[in-house]
Amino acid sequence: QVHVVESGGGLVQPGGSLRLSCAVSGGIPSRSTMGWYRQIIGKARDLVASLGDDGPNYVDSVKGRFTISRDNAKNTGYLQMDNLKPEDTAVYYCHVSYILGDRTYVFWGRGTQVTISA
Repeated sequence: QVHVVESGGGLVQPGGSLRLSCAVSGGIPSRSTMGWYRQIIGKARDLVASLGDDGPNYVDSVKGRFTISRDNAKNTGYLQMDNLKPEDTAVYYCHVSYILGDRTYVFWGRGTQVTISA
């Protein structure tokens, strides 16, 4: 059974930084795609950044400020968030997916709250 657990959220002032972690247990192929999504109450969950075979991808609003990475040896992914803005406030979710045979497997964590406020 695969488990995905996010950590690293918290309250920071505008301009500050946070580093989110996504620990994956249960064994997944190294050729998996990891993504970070965020959700504000009452709104849809939106993709922020992803990392797959084609390299990192970011939504325009976080380009130059967020960096996605992963350490396959530790089965852990990261989202480094710099120059944070109040509009970055949301619950951040880690998403892991991979294809095995003719099936696609998708796993979500339970999220970590990020609050940007003075």
